[in-house]
Amino acid sequence: MYSLQSKNRILVVDKPVVMGILNVTPDSFYANSRVALLDQLLHKAEQMLKAGATILDLGGQSTRPGSHRLSADEECARIVTPVERLVKEFPAAFLSIDTYHSKVAATAIQAGAHMVNDISAGQLDANMLDTIARFQVPYVIMHMRGEPQTMQTNTEYKNVVTDVLNYLIERKNICHQHGIQQIIIDPGIGFSKTISQNFELLANLESFQKVGAPLLLGLSRKSFIYKTLDTDPDGALNGSTFLHAIGLQKGAKILRVHDVQEAIEGVRLFNALFPN
Repeated sequence: MYSLQSKNRILVVDKPVVMGILNVTPDSFYANSRVALLDQLLHKAEQMLKAGATILDLGGQSTRPGSHRLSADEECARIVTPVERLVKEFPAAFLSIDTYHSKVAATAIQAGAHMVNDISAGQLDANMLDTIARFQVPYVIMHMRGEPQTMQTNTEYKNVVTDVLNYLIERKNICHQHGIQQIIIDPGIGFSKTISQNFELLANLESFQKVGAPLLLGLSRKSFIYKTLDTDPDGALNGSTFLHAIGLQKGAKILRVHDVQEAIEGVRLFNALFPN
């Protein structure tokens, strides 16, 4: 059993939970995940929470392959008001901020966010790890090579499962050296990986239990699914749901998804099938 604590809040992850994706971006890869107006964001958050989401993950810039990189100040301008309103309107929600900028992380935490989801595991901002240690919030470390603009040119591995596993173990140890204890790991499906490598990671997902940290799985509507199915992000819900079931069987504890209702139903069926 894993227990995450932030601001006198405790989130017990003994059974799988769902993290709903909220994007205040104009360019995220899945158009239906983008929210332009604050009222729309609050409505979407309410729907996710009513459907059963435990965590809301707010992102202020796209990290899709080739996306435009924002400065920390630009990203802060996008997320501060949404964080403040989400905390005010949904005080019981566990709010995550999806960023690799330490300034954005600090600003969001001070505005009420409870955890940080960092695709770079602290490697794109030298101040990130000290920032997380200062606030003592749960921290998601993900595997990626380079940055979103270049990551798909870095897909050469000796063994993708072993290489990603060793990377996460190393980054977890570095986090511990900085005084960060609450680590969540993410193998980075879709980041610096080919289609076949994504499937290989998923097929061997149980290997990541060796890290000794809750495992977050973020594959919702990603291109390795819709390209395999000859469709597009709009047509990738069924494929995402199917692969979520595989991920749950192999030890995923947090599903990061666009479609909360469908993921919650999958988790409920999984828990009924495997009650212990």
